[in-house]
Amino acid sequence: MTGKMKKTLILLIPAILGCAGCGSFLDLDPHSGVSPGSVDTKDIESLRSGMYFNVQENPGTLSYIMFDMMGGNLTTKSSTNPLDLINSLTTALSSEVADQWQGYYKAMMQVNNVYSIAQGLEEGEQKNRILGECHYFRAYLHLCLVTRFGDVPLMKENTDAKVYRTPQAEVWKFIYDELGYAADLLGSPEDGCYYLSSDAAKALRARVALYMGENEEAARLAESLINDARYGLDSYDKIFRGAQNTEIIFAFACLTSDQSKITLSSLFYSYNHPNSGSYVYAPAPEVMTMYSDDDNRKEISVTTLDNLEFINKYPSGQTGTDPVIISRLGEMYLISAEAQGLEGGIDRLNELREYRGLDPVYPATEALYLDAILEERRRELLCEGHRWYDLVRTGKAEETLGIYKYQTLLPIPAEERMVNENLTQNPGY
Repeated sequence: MTGKMKKTLILLIPAILGCAGCGSFLDLDPHSGVSPGSVDTKDIESLRSGMYFNVQENPGTLSYIMFDMMGGNLTTKSSTNPLDLINSLTTALSSEVADQWQGYYKAMMQVNNVYSIAQGLEEGEQKNRILGECHYFRAYLHLCLVTRFGDVPLMKENTDAKVYRTPQAEVWKFIYDELGYAADLLGSPEDGCYYLSSDAAKALRARVALYMGENEEAARLAESLINDARYGLDSYDKIFRGAQNTEIIFAFACLTSDQSKITLSSLFYSYNHPNSGSYVYAPAPEVMTMYSDDDNRKEISVTTLDNLEFINKYPSGQTGTDPVIISRLGEMYLISAEAQGLEGGIDRLNELREYRGLDPVYPATEALYLDAILEERRRELLCEGHRWYDLVRTGKAEETLGIYKYQTLLPIPAEERMVNENLTQNPGY
């Protein structure tokens, strides 16, 4: 980590949220600090709010669509070939990659600070809730890092030392265990989907279990949420147009009134579109043809105006921000379907397809079934940050994207290695 990231992170700057379900968040200045010991536990709720805000904000807007940028879902205005965008990102000098590395670790330092302070709280509901949130965020941030970079420094506590990369197997175990602790400590989702709950921890742990090949556990966790009466598949316009719905398990609010800078929408629309934007990224040609006219996700996912094609999931344009979904029920159906395999999971796949307006599919082999799952994940989870790692974890990235093997990991940013000689580089960079 750079010298910028080596100070503890406590100075509070108020920021106001306008969502009754989310409370008020406070910003934490990452470059001004005092030690955790000098902060009284009476300030813990402010620190907690700041933790949410900074986990949301610090990795930056592009972090939420990085796997779509790398996974062939997006192109730039200057090229309709997704490989050009992928090649521009897979360099140790990429500022986009460096910003995410630094942002995740900057957020991690704040989470670890809150975790340290929360240890001093009296036993009870408040302590359990905040420690549970810390466990979740520590898992979430490490998950974002390990899926991008492979071996990464495991940061259980803040340190000024020049850290080494931890073998990814150890990082994965830490993530999985942290989510177990979070699920045990957090309560039911009574405060709405913009606050963490035991369900949010179970949903992310289901994803992690699938990634780790723990299919039985992945299916069990996903099924526990599918069968929970509080959740149900819902219409795309409700999910992505701010309406109350039964799908979202956890999301970042990204409210304009909170001064959020997670402005995904402005990247996807042009000035001639009513939503307006800078039109940095366009849907890849394949994305525009992967939805049939019967697919009720099509209109919300992509759109066309004046011969320009747009991602349509984040509609605020330059006028505001949109929530970013971390876990929702549609993903749980796909996790359960994949984890159970063709014989046990086909019904879940077809239930989701039917709800989205599509006919059932009946692949003849496990290989064809996995292809069907990945195609459905691409349609269902477009620009929600899944595609690249879906291809990497299933061994299909090189063939599908036309990339080299070394590009199945991102490079360790050059500037990080300049200030920390203990950080080795991923092969090929």
